[in-house]
Amino acid sequence: MEKLGIRLGYFIFQVLNFGVLAVLMYAFAYKPIVKMLEDRKQKIAEGMENAQVAAEARANAEKEAEKVIAEAQAKAGKVVSEATERAEVAARQVKVEADAEIAKERAAALAESGLERDRILADVRGQVAALAMAATQKLVGDALDKNRQHALINEFFSGIEAGKVVVLEDAGLSGASAEVTSALPLNDAEQLKVKQDVLSKLGEQATVTFRIDPAILGGLVIRVGDKVLDGSVAGQLEDLRSKLG
Repeated sequence: MEKLGIRLGYFIFQVLNFGVLAVLMYAFAYKPIVKMLEDRKQKIAEGMENAQVAAEARANAEKEAEKVIAEAQAKAGKVVSEATERAEVAARQVKVEADAEIAKERAAALAESGLERDRILADVRGQVAALAMAATQKLVGDALDKNRQHALINEFFSGIEAGKVVVLEDAGLSGASAEVTSALPLNDAEQLKVKQDVLSKLGEQATVTFRIDPAILGGLVIRVGDKVLDGSVAGQLEDLRSKLG
C-alpha cells in the first residue's frame, strides 16, 4: 500500500473518521430528516383526509340546508294557503252577514212602507166615503140615511153584501192557502168575515193572507192555487167592456 502511496495508519484514520461521520450523519441528520418527511407525509395525509371529511361535511350541510329550506318553503306555502283560505272564508262570511243585514233592513223598510201605504189608503177610504156620502146627499137628498150610505160604501170596498162575501157564493174551492186582494185596506171586522168565509170553503187548516191593490178599484179578488175568483170593480168593468165591444 505504501507503493501505491497509501499510508495504512492514515487510511485507517480516514475510515474511522468516515465511519464516525456516517454514524453522526445517520444519528443527527438522516433520522430527523426521515422523521420530518414522515411527519410531513402524515400531515399531508391527515390534511387530505380532513379535507375529504370537510368536503363530505360541507356536502352534507348543503343537503341538510336544502332540506331545511324545502321544508320551510313548504311550511310557508301551507301557512299562506291556510291564511288565504281563512281570509276567503271570513270574506264570504262577512258578505253573507252583510247581505243578510241588507235583506233584513230592506224587509223592514218594505214592511214599514207597506204599513205607511196601508195607513194612507185607509185614510183615503175614509175620504172617499165622505165624498161619496156628500155626493149622494146632493143627488137623492135624504132618501138614504147616513148608515145606509156607509153600508153601501163598505160593501163597495169590502165585497161583503148582506153579511156574505159575494165572490165566494157557489164557488168550489180546494187548496191549502188563499190570497185576498182588496182595493183599500179592510178593517178588522171585514178581514175576520172574509177569513171565516174562505176557511169555510177551504177548511180550518188553510191559511189566508191579505194584500192591497188600488188598481182593482173595489170588491175582492181571491186567488186559491191556480184558481182566481174576480169580484173586483175593475174586473166587472172589463167584462162589461168586453160585452159592449
